Amino acid sequence: MASNYGLLQATLFLLFLVLTVTPVAAQQQQAIKDLVESLSADLTADFDLTELIDQLEHFAKHPIDLNNTTAEELKSLVLLSPLQISNFFSHLSNNGKLLDLNELQVIPAFDLQTIQNILPFVTLKGNPAYQNLRLRDLAQKGTHDLLFRYAQTLQAQKGFQDLPGSKYLGSPEKLLTKYRYTYDKLLSISLVGKKDAGEELFRGSNSYAFDFSSFSIGLYQIGRISKLVIGDYSLQFGQGLTIWSGFAYGKGPDVASVAKNDVGLKAYTSTNEISFFRGIATTLLLLDKLQFTPFFSYRKVDASQSSAESGEFTQVNLSSSGLHRTKTEMENRASLGQLVYGGALQYLSNNLSVGLVGYQSHYESAFSRGNQQYKAFGFEGKDLTNIGLHYNYTFRNIYFFGEAAKSLHSGKALLNGAMASLSPKTSVVLVNRHYDTNYHNFFAQASGENSDANNENSWYAGIHYAATPRWTGAVYADIFKFPWLKYRVNDASKGYEVMTQLLYRPHKTFSAVARFKTKQSQQNTDLPMDDKYLDEVSKQNYRMEVNWRMNKKFIFQNRLELCQFQKGEASRESGYLAYQDMAYSPLSSRLSANVRIAYFNTASYNSRVYAYEDDVLYGFSFGMYNGKGARTYLNIKYKLLKGMDLWTRYALFIYQDAETVGSGLDEIQGNKKSEFKLQLRYQL
Repeated sequence: MASNYGLLQATLFLLFLVLTVTPVAAQQQQAIKDLVESLSADLTADFDLTELIDQLEHFAKHPIDLNNTTAEELKSLVLLSPLQISNFFSHLSNNGKLLDLNELQVIPAFDLQTIQNILPFVTLKGNPAYQNLRLRDLAQKGTHDLLFRYAQTLQAQKGFQDLPGSKYLGSPEKLLTKYRYTYDKLLSISLVGKKDAGEELFRGSNSYAFDFSSFSIGLYQIGRISKLVIGDYSLQFGQGLTIWSGFAYGKGPDVASVAKNDVGLKAYTSTNEISFFRGIATTLLLLDKLQFTPFFSYRKVDASQSSAESGEFTQVNLSSSGLHRTKTEMENRASLGQLVYGGALQYLSNNLSVGLVGYQSHYESAFSRGNQQYKAFGFEGKDLTNIGLHYNYTFRNIYFFGEAAKSLHSGKALLNGAMASLSPKTSVVLVNRHYDTNYHNFFAQASGENSDANNENSWYAGIHYAATPRWTGAVYADIFKFPWLKYRVNDASKGYEVMTQLLYRPHKTFSAVARFKTKQSQQNTDLPMDDKYLDEVSKQNYRMEVNWRMNKKFIFQNRLELCQFQKGEASRESGYLAYQDMAYSPLSSRLSANVRIAYFNTASYNSRVYAYEDDVLYGFSFGMYNGKGARTYLNIKYKLLKGMDLWTRYALFIYQDAETVGSGLDEIQGNKKSEFKLQLRYQL
């Protein structure tokens, strides 16, 4: 075993050293990669990002006509900051329609990287639009997209074995079926059915359906009705302090990403089982620039409940995993009724937007704070009212944005910021956050260190500098304080985070990235003491990456990343990841593929390293590399027929000197964990 592993390790290092030149992935994939990489260190391994790739896939097939677009459509693209969008429309207003995409280079804040990222998704040719929704055109001019996916861990996991105690109720495969119909920008229909590993399918509690099912129908541009969605939908307003569901991202190499691109009401098409509303919502055009979005939602959500002395049920937390594999998880499934209703009134113009949001949340049983001291200011009761006011205003080359939110009878949350183009080469952003400890909101996804937008005061500053078309740099610093206790932090605490990145791109087929990120925070000491004091916790990440497109067929990427971690007086520990990616994607071939060979060595979970992984379409992966071992995967796409594509994926972890992989019911005997995926997609 040891000799075989040593041979594998030597082979991996040899491949990594030989293939030292590496490529930029296709523009579309690279844009997606950059976004996910900025997220992966702060998200759980099963976080669903299909909403993002679904949107980018849509714009790849139906590029945005930049001479006939709206701010909302450009916000949906995700790849542009609010300042860039504002500068774009100012340019159109002052200079007229674009004659060539090269004109984007003269718009303030549009650096070469931004332009290359959006090129796969924009055009100046225009698209034929159907002004009226006609029944006879639905079949002829609409598009159908049908997808089936099968995935399974190939090794036997403990939860599927016939052992005493807790076990998984269902089978080990993961299944997904997804259908989407679109008719230009006037009609969309979405159906999703999903089963996770360990969940039952067409038996037991799921006798007639998948464990998770989603449906939405959206109608657009019908007279005064701008949008009408029946079924599942998401709401994204302001900076996410009052209400935000669905995809959102924050701090990353794009320093302007802390300012959110809100798009209001959207039909929900993702496989995420948590972040959506279910019911009916519409956006009405009251006047030329005045919109009103009323919404109503009722759904059953997962919650861990207990019986109070009065006989009523109470719960401390909502469950966010979406997993229903064991008896306990099934008991928590859909155990709490959630009713949400309210509205958003917005004034939208080219340089000024103001919105007022208010809604009521009602739960069938009451929330309890529990006995933990850090939850002393948590929400209690069945009813919660939230209101918020958001704005953004462009004055010359400065974009101001912010939001003030209040949970009635408790605290408030404030976020205000500005970003500016100081010169054609330099953009800056400054943001202040002040979230009260007793601000309560179940639907907040605002920028910050805490996931629920409370107990935080902070300042964020970032700068993006394009020294030359070849050299681009970015730096941000985030200084934060937490006035009250947190989980595993038994006192007020503080910290900071600093990231700096340097990008060198001499031409379109080559780029090199150097990134450094350091974070300082505080946490209860690990020493066996009754009265826990706070230790300083520091973590640094160093990354070197090279990308290279060798020709029209082959793309390469390799990376070396080092992570260092230290808590209190304990010794500093380190971890590193080195990998080589190669993609084969000839333009005229039915076959395309990509492969990764990686080696990782981390001292513990604290020094783990995250990295985005290519996957089947809509199958996001950002692997967590923890322990010592090797990682490889192979993705193959084959065009079976016109409109029909087949994907397969095989991924393997090999851990050195490990007798088991995973823990709990996911434990595998041995040192290997592998997964196989098969996906079929048909488009008409």
